[in-house]
Amino acid sequence: MSAPSMTLYHNTLSPFVRKVVVLLHETGQQDRVALQDCTLSPVSPSAELNADNPLGKIPALRLADGNVIHDSRVILEYLDQQHVGNTLIPREGAARWRRLTLASMADGIMDASVLVRYELALRAPEKHWEEWLDAQRDKIRRALNVLENEAIAELTSHFDVAAISVACALGYLDLRFPDLGWRTANPQLANWFFEVSQRPSMIATMPKP
Repeated sequence: MSAPSMTLYHNTLSPFVRKVVVLLHETGQQDRVALQDCTLSPVSPSAELNADNPLGKIPALRLADGNVIHDSRVILEYLDQQHVGNTLIPREGAARWRRLTLASMADGIMDASVLVRYELALRAPEKHWEEWLDAQRDKIRRALNVLENEAIAELTSHFDVAAISVACALGYLDLRFPDLGWRTANPQLANWFFEVSQRPSMIATMPKP
């Protein structure tokens, strides 16, 4: 087995990182990428990461030539062009834009969830902005409602960039907000998530708090 040729700045608790690692497993590329643990927050940056990615965000992927690409969407696109199997991101046509739009909706759920997490975990309770927190939670609920009512058949058809992104978003909700009760309002989504959670790629990347 050859040594990994790429390095991923990685944290098992990040849903954005999890998307990338799930795709690595799904495309058989996990042995090509070394995982470099990186723990950070908006008020606790990583000097090493900042040197490679001035935004100081994960995931970031150092390529074999030393260049670093960042943002999970960019990394997924890059890695999906590095294997010989079926692509997980359609290359062209209406299917490409639809799948990327669903993936973007999942990213929005993750963004709102991470912001709520930071507000609750990093700021003193008396400084919490409740209206803003409620607005972030409303974004999550609206997006879940659309996925429930308009996208179940599409998610079920392929475990691709859209399904991976939605699955990782739901996994993060379970990790950080187990009392959210999203399954009650979204039973079809809950059933779908139960099924895809049994995939080896999802089991291997289960976040461990």
